[in-house]
Amino acid sequence: MSKDVYESPLSSRYASPYMLHLFSADMRFQTWRRLWTALARAEHELGLPITAGQVAELEAHITDIDYAVAEQREREVRHDVMAHVYAYGKAAPSAAGIIHLGATSCYVTDNADLILYRDGLRYLRGELLGVLANLAAFAREYAAVPTLGYTHYQPAQPVTVGKRAALWMQDFLSDLEELDHILATLKFLGCRGTTGTEASFMDLFDGDGAKIDEMNRRIAAEFGFDRCFSVCGQTYPRKTDSRILNVLSSLAQSAYRMANDIRLLQHDRQIEEPFEKNQIGSSAMAYKRNPMRCERICSLSRYLMADAANAPMTASVQWLERTLDDSANRRIALPEGFLCADAVLRLCQNVTNGLHVNEKIVDRTIREYLPFLATENIMMEAVKRGGDRQELHERIRQHSMAATARMKEGERCDLLDRLAADPAFGMTRAELDTVMDPALYTGRCAQQVERFLSECASLLADAQSADGAISL
Repeated sequence: MSKDVYESPLSSRYASPYMLHLFSADMRFQTWRRLWTALARAEHELGLPITAGQVAELEAHITDIDYAVAEQREREVRHDVMAHVYAYGKAAPSAAGIIHLGATSCYVTDNADLILYRDGLRYLRGELLGVLANLAAFAREYAAVPTLGYTHYQPAQPVTVGKRAALWMQDFLSDLEELDHILATLKFLGCRGTTGTEASFMDLFDGDGAKIDEMNRRIAAEFGFDRCFSVCGQTYPRKTDSRILNVLSSLAQSAYRMANDIRLLQHDRQIEEPFEKNQIGSSAMAYKRNPMRCERICSLSRYLMADAANAPMTASVQWLERTLDDSANRRIALPEGFLCADAVLRLCQNVTNGLHVNEKIVDRTIREYLPFLATENIMMEAVKRGGDRQELHERIRQHSMAATARMKEGERCDLLDRLAADPAFGMTRAELDTVMDPALYTGRCAQQVERFLSECASLLADAQSADGAISL
């Protein structure tokens, strides 16, 4: 690729070969030709004056697109669809006169987009399942490993490493449900004419509406759709684009949340994203292990969430039966949304496939705060031994503040020593040490993870763990 013109980082650095091909010029314009062939075939089979030979010739020239001819013609007529009709006619001269019969431009542009978006969503679904499979394995392995919980990013009641991963999974599962709903309800435009009235086909089929319906049914079925929109203008409803970009934005939200959590934990060296043998963390600070993959996830996710704002604005200003101010926006926003979602999920696969837990640091971190976290249990035990709950609460508050002040001076936590020395508690240091097992304070985390994974088991049965290999 030439290095003296701009190239999108989505294509040069981030997106997968599959997604780059799906939104390539070849795929787009070959899909146009497949649609023109499908239209001609249906019209031939339903009795219009189109021959089997013309259909066959169209079929034979779907992939041999002369882009120079199409581009030259577009410069002359300023219309991309008619330029490609012309180029197709040059390749299939016997059928030149019947290409696009009864159709308007949106027959090929909109139906092709729906096909590409449907296939893109299916591909993203597979990538999402790969992320979920990786997280499921991670959650199962660390389901019972205690770790410090945080609220307001301040130390709170312990959870487990696996429970936290299950929270990330749950977000992604909600995205999967939304994505599946969109795929299940996605409709085809069909061939409906300039304002969606099918008037041109009423002329072609001599007023036979049943043949028009059958033509649209056959074309839709050829491309894997079982329904067309009941009513439409010249285009399919742009609310469809909004629904699609919304689910891509939702994926970005989930990915951002997970990656940001990992970045916070990597700061304390509790959890680390993959780091390769020869990877350089900083150009100046050679010792660093920056969470660059998670930072990239957050960066791209932020772009994707912003990109999704294009579709609702476009959907809200569709003047009457059609306006063209959606075209340039959609050419950028929808493909880039898919490429960006693809890049985000590949990175998520990569991170979740190699996520490393530094268990000794996790244990040390939780034990540093465990004396404070265990005070409620200590207070309950002291009450059982005859203590006054309110008095004990106040003594714990005072001892905790004193121990915290000591820690702020760089000294070790001496809260247990203070409680053992206080006769109000009536407990020895050895007795206090018996409640210093972090596993005593994680509640039902392990059981919650196990139950959650069992609920996901059928969904993930066919999912493959994925490494999301990235080259840059």
